[in-house]
Amino acid sequence: MKHFRYSMTIIAMILIAMQVSAQNPVQNMGNRFKGMGGGGTGGGNDSLRHRTGLEDSLTISYRFLDTTRQSKMDSSINDFTKRFPIPAHYMTLGNNGAAAKSLLFAPNMKDGWDPGFHAYDIYRFTIEDTRFYTTTKPYSELGYLLGSKKEQIIGFTHTQNMTPNWNAGFQFRLINSPGWFKNQNTNHSSIRFNTAYQSKNKRYHLQFIALSNKLQGSENGGIQNEADLQNTVTYKDRVTIPVQLGNYIAPGFAVFNSKISTGTKDKNSAILLRQQYDFGQKDSTVTDSTVIHLFYPRLRVEYTIQYNKFDYAFVDQSPDSFYVNKYDFFAPPPTNFIVEEKWTQLINDFSFYTFPDSHNSQQYLKLGASIENLKGTFTSNGRQLYNTILHGEYRNKTRNKKWDFEAAGNLYPTGYNAGDFSVYGHLQRYLGRRFGTLQVGTQITNRTPSYIFTGEGSFGFTKNSFNKENILKFFGNVDVPYLKLRLSGAYFLATNFTYFNGYYHPEQATSPFNLLQVNADKDFKLTRHLIWHAQVALQQRVGDGPVNVPLFYTRNRIGYEGSLGFKNLVLNTGLEIKYNSPYKADGYSPMFGQFYFQDDRVVNLKAPEVDAYLHFRIRSFVSYVRLENLNSISFKNGFSFTNNNLATANYPYPGVQLRVGIYWTFVN
Repeated sequence: MKHFRYSMTIIAMILIAMQVSAQNPVQNMGNRFKGMGGGGTGGGNDSLRHRTGLEDSLTISYRFLDTTRQSKMDSSINDFTKRFPIPAHYMTLGNNGAAAKSLLFAPNMKDGWDPGFHAYDIYRFTIEDTRFYTTTKPYSELGYLLGSKKEQIIGFTHTQNMTPNWNAGFQFRLINSPGWFKNQNTNHSSIRFNTAYQSKNKRYHLQFIALSNKLQGSENGGIQNEADLQNTVTYKDRVTIPVQLGNYIAPGFAVFNSKISTGTKDKNSAILLRQQYDFGQKDSTVTDSTVIHLFYPRLRVEYTIQYNKFDYAFVDQSPDSFYVNKYDFFAPPPTNFIVEEKWTQLINDFSFYTFPDSHNSQQYLKLGASIENLKGTFTSNGRQLYNTILHGEYRNKTRNKKWDFEAAGNLYPTGYNAGDFSVYGHLQRYLGRRFGTLQVGTQITNRTPSYIFTGEGSFGFTKNSFNKENILKFFGNVDVPYLKLRLSGAYFLATNFTYFNGYYHPEQATSPFNLLQVNADKDFKLTRHLIWHAQVALQQRVGDGPVNVPLFYTRNRIGYEGSLGFKNLVLNTGLEIKYNSPYKADGYSPMFGQFYFQDDRVVNLKAPEVDAYLHFRIRSFVSYVRLENLNSISFKNGFSFTNNNLATANYPYPGVQLRVGIYWTFVN
């Protein structure tokens, strides 16, 4: 709660400053979000304004840490998941902020050390998704979502260029959801600051990121008896249904409740500092009596230091026989039971780049080496590890932008993860505005299983010795704007796949298996304003592998998209329908925070998930109004929304939910 109050104080101060200095809201958002091109090698003291010529409008773009490519802001409103933290193809344990897992096969293909706790990953701010903005004016966005049962999401983003070559950004997000069932409340807060600087002579570059995530989720172990869902007389209010963990906790829906009596408490923080210095050729050009200084790099040296802290904990203030029944404890644990595992990670990396074509900053060869130091602190002991890492990368997006090639690889020659490696490569061809792009690629990862599988940390009962996982992936993508069609496919070959079999048994597959995945996205224009956005995914495992996925998944949004004749209105309204075929959904181990393989119970949706939505934008104001889970309607014992779908065994989704979100952007 202290973390939340501190963050809200910062936001209040920024909003006051914005109110004092605001000059105009963002107008005509679709026309005024214009992306910045190039690789950042040109420009003078007034370079941002010189490139756009739009002194009275906002010109904003962003890039990520490991790319020079600028991306445009997305002002579309038809897809709510661009604002909502849970992707459309994920299943959760029944509440916003709860443990989540993709319905589409997505194995961990990260080489090197990994702690193994990923059930809450979609709610984290990360180094990889940090946006470095370039903007002509200070830009801010304030978001607030209010849902049924006092669900709330608060978000704030601010970025501005202090000078044309120095930008800073700040982001905060709070997710708080009491849930519909007992002991299901979640409270996640994330905060991030980042800045990027380039010297006036274009030689020195600095990027800095600092972030923190505090994720808290109560774990109820699922309801005790699924038949209680049908007893709408006794359990019309779903919060009264008995659950397997924390059943002693009194039902209630407190605003901003951050108390976790039985559940998961994850914290992580990260700091990254990257410095680069370029050697190359200076140049200049004169336009309208203005001298623009240019610099073309030929050699770049880079030093990156990154420090991460991880804290994974499970707590139960009043444990009972659940641990005897599910985890084979001899007796219930003592009061205020806690299992905790902490890690610190320090990475020092030195790299250099060469640019074969000095006028194309998106063609380069990068070679480097890293030293990684790890320290783990467990319930009864600890461990220190190290790794050395060699890495290389070649990228080439041709100057005519028709070809895009990338190849990258990592190798761990010594240390805890010695022998780990990964190789990635793709080739992309731009076929024109009508026919879009065609991409093919491959990725192979040979990795040490995540540390939780070793059984040596706090979350382990017996030590295990597993072989390295090996996963091979071939993929392809086709994007045809003329047909508004996007096709993608992937083929996986997995060997020595590690998984949990039951609540606490880590195991490794003894034979390889294959999995084929095909996706198709298509926009159909049924009438001038009636649009159908269709997404279909097909998956099929071949071989005896410990992976169960739905054969068929689809998401469809059908509705009106237009302005109703109003100049400043953009309106999207209609129905969203999602469905996946029956499959043997993974179970969930609350103490370990892991989804586990099970091959006994088939989970069927009682009906496709149906949501009604009304999204609209008026200049800089955007609102999302949604009535979700209409499929839960029931006329048994009267009218109600109690025909709950199941996410997995004993974990039902809620009934009908109302969500109203507002997002307001400001330009100072």
